[in-house]
Amino acid sequence: MKSQIGVHRPVDLARVHGLSAQAVRNYERAGVIPPAGRTASGYRVYTDDHAGALAAYLALIPGYGYPAAGEIMRAVLRDDLEAALSVLDGAHVQLRRDRDTVTSVAAALVEVPSGPPSDRPLPVGVLAHRLGVTPATLRKWERAGILAPARSKGARLYSPDDVRDAELAHLLRRGGYLLDHISAVIEQVRAAGGPAPLAASIEQWRARLTARGRAMLTGSARLSDYLDSWRADSAESGQTYAAPPVGVTGGAAGSGGSQRGKSR
Repeated sequence: MKSQIGVHRPVDLARVHGLSAQAVRNYERAGVIPPAGRTASGYRVYTDDHAGALAAYLALIPGYGYPAAGEIMRAVLRDDLEAALSVLDGAHVQLRRDRDTVTSVAAALVEVPSGPPSDRPLPVGVLAHRLGVTPATLRKWERAGILAPARSKGARLYSPDDVRDAELAHLLRRGGYLLDHISAVIEQVRAAGGPAPLAASIEQWRARLTARGRAMLTGSARLSDYLDSWRADSAESGQTYAAPPVGVTGGAAGSGGSQRGKSR
């Protein structure tokens, strides 16, 4: 079977990816690569299946992050492809949401009023009239986390930043965006320090999303390659994990009293 073509030490797998041998052992303990085989003296021995799993895991990290990459590989190694694909799907849904947020922010910033804001806070009725909405609408936006006006003697007072956020929210609402999406946009505006700094970072934001999307493609392709070879080997051997080479004892990392002291 293919999994027995190559026999590798931890350092052999580590060297390919610029890792330490200890990192490979840590990944094994974390369950993101199959358990190593063991020699009669208790030393770890890896196969081509382990090398493929490690390559797939490391390729997933840039696009999906450490937690998701680990969850994906653990699902694959327990032969639960549906669970692995569910994690992949969730990451792509989030990427799409992030793209939509960038698009809506960019569109809103084109229309946001550029005149100097008034230094005086506005009461709810004045701001509602200015936007052409009802005070109840502003209170609804507040409950959604879009606005956070101060209060004076129980009355809402909207600062210049609050007015800016309300104007952005109004533009996005007219564009058909839902309140939870608008709330995410406003959060980005606040974090950037206002529309102008955010506008300057839009292209960088888009570039990061593009890089993440490309990294997801690369990771998914490497995972698909591993699934093809791993499933072929499993079908031949009838095992979920790769079998250790002939002459090597099986067992998970750290199992067996005489083996726990061995780190190689």
